[in-house]
Amino acid sequence: MSVEVERKFVCNADTLKTLEEIGAVCLGQRQFCDQYFDTPKFDLTLKDMWLRKRKGCWELKCPTTADKAEETSGEQSRAAAMCSRYKEITNLPEIQLRVKEVIKDVCEDSETETSPSQEEESWMSRNNLVCFAEFTTVRKSFTLEEEGVQVDLDEADFGFHVGEIEVLLPEGGDMQSALNKIQRTAGKLGLTGDKRVEGKMHAYLRSNCPEHFARLLSEHIL
Repeated sequence: MSVEVERKFVCNADTLKTLEEIGAVCLGQRQFCDQYFDTPKFDLTLKDMWLRKRKGCWELKCPTTADKAEETSGEQSRAAAMCSRYKEITNLPEIQLRVKEVIKDVCEDSETETSPSQEEESWMSRNNLVCFAEFTTVRKSFTLEEEGVQVDLDEADFGFHVGEIEVLLPEGGDMQSALNKIQRTAGKLGLTGDKRVEGKMHAYLRSNCPEHFARLLSEHIL
């Protein structure tokens, strides 16, 4: 299991030029479709858990508690507040177990033999999971001299653009080191401001799922 530490930023026409000037190397461009799932009562997302299917693979992003080293005042604390931190679970049995722990009113498991696709449909049906968001993203990725840092420039098919500075840590890794790397990269990119930038999901829900968006705002998830 890994922990994704990420700072989003507003990208514009000058971002590519800035990346070139600071020596970023383009890793290429790819396109992918994301589908996000929850119950009609928003049981998962109201706990800040994000169940996603991308390229046929399931992923679950769960919140992680802040590292004690981050609990400082001043500049370090502000830098930490700009970043999000999520555990990324990609093992399907573990994902299913975590989802089941959250969603209590599930049916008993069936003992009938099924194909992999039928098992997936059955699991989703038992947990009353429905797709609440689906969109395609074109992503350009870059790497820098700062070890372990990746910069992504995303363009979603609903007209939203956002940049991301990301570091992936093994669970229990040095969180403060990851935050420092992100802060240094943000400085090289000339990023200013002390408020988090909204991501693709935030923008999608605000425009397409106002009830869901309002519930998440009221619970301070978004």
